[in-house]
Amino acid sequence: MYTFDKRSKKPLGAQIEDELMKYILQEPIAPGSKIPNEFELAKQFGVGRSTIREAVKGLVSRGILEVRRGSGTYVINTNSFEEDPLGLGKMEDKYKMALDLFEVRLMIEPEIAALACKNASGEDLKKLKKLCDETEQLYRGGHNHISRDVEFHAHIAHCSRNQVAETLIPVINTAVYTFANLTHRLLREETLETHRAITQAILKRDSIGAKCAMMMHLTYNRQTILKLLEERDQES
Repeated sequence: MYTFDKRSKKPLGAQIEDELMKYILQEPIAPGSKIPNEFELAKQFGVGRSTIREAVKGLVSRGILEVRRGSGTYVINTNSFEEDPLGLGKMEDKYKMALDLFEVRLMIEPEIAALACKNASGEDLKKLKKLCDETEQLYRGGHNHISRDVEFHAHIAHCSRNQVAETLIPVINTAVYTFANLTHRLLREETLETHRAITQAILKRDSIGAKCAMMMHLTYNRQTILKLLEERDQES
C-alpha cells in the first residue's frame, strides 16, 4: 500500500498521479495495455476512488492514458518523463510554472513560427497541415489530442531549422502538457482556431501572420491560466 507524504505541499491527487506513472513504468504496462480498474487501484494505493479518478485525469491530460467508455483505461504513451529532461514537471505550483512557461514561450515561439515560414521544406509543410488536421479531429471527436498537440508545436520548432530552437522543444512540450492538465479542454474552439491560423500563415510563408497567430494562441492560454489562478487564490 502506498504511504503518502503528509508534509508534502503537493496535493494527494498529484502524489498519486506520480505514483501511478511510476507503477506503469515499473510493471511495465506497455502502450495498448489496460491498467487495473478504479477499485483495484484505490485498494493498491490506499486512497479513495475519487483520488484515483483525479490521478487518472492528470495522466489522460499528459497523453499517458486514454479512457475508453465501456472498456476501461489504457496506456497510450509512456514517454512523459523522458520529454521533460529539465525537470520542470517537478515544480510544485503548476499554475505559477504555467505562467512562467508562457512568458518564455511568448519570447520565443512567435519568432520560431516566423522562422518556420522562411525555412520549412515542402514536406515539412505537408506534415504541419496533417498534424493540425489530426489534432482537430481528435479534439472534436472527444479523444485524447494532447500528444498530437505537442507534436504540432514541436514540428513548428523543427521547421524553423534553428538548432537551438529545436533544443527548446522539451520546454514547449512541458508547457503544453501542463496547460492541458490544468484547463481540461476549456479552450477548445480558441485552440483549434489559432492552430488553424498558425498553420495557414506558415503554409503561405507569411511570417508576420504566423507570429501574430502564435502570439494570439499563447495569449488566450495565458489569460485562462491567470483566471484559474485568481479563482484558486479566492478559494484559499
